[in-house]
Amino acid sequence: MAVFQKRFRVTTRGNCDVIDISAHVERIVAESGIKTGIVNVSGRGSTLGVTTLEFEPGCVSDLRRALDQIAPVTSNYAHNARWGDDNGYAHLRSALIGTAKSFPVVEGKVGTGTWQQIVLCDFDNRSREREVTVTVVGE
Repeated sequence: MAVFQKRFRVTTRGNCDVIDISAHVERIVAESGIKTGIVNVSGRGSTLGVTTLEFEPGCVSDLRRALDQIAPVTSNYAHNARWGDDNGYAHLRSALIGTAKSFPVVEGKVGTGTWQQIVLCDFDNRSREREVTVTVVGE
């Protein structure tokens, strides 16, 4: 059993910026030399999300619209009242989407579908530099 871990950084625009990070993850899995196992992709922070979707403008727009309905930017959040940073919605979206996802490694490649890209979503209300840790475990 082997474990390989690497980090990379992504600059975001905030405000539900959705960035395809599939190529980063695929490159790290290939570099690991692991042929069969699991890869975990974990974003660092409490106002971001890691998920999958078909990375095309329509689907990205649909995700943003759904999140606006579930956790609107303009709602009255207790977090905003306590800290005054007006990003309570970003923390809620992060909790709902999650900050990490795992995928199978099959024959040295990430086992995602043809139309399934791994994306980082920055829900915060400002641009940020985000750190993503990719951990590959297997043989």
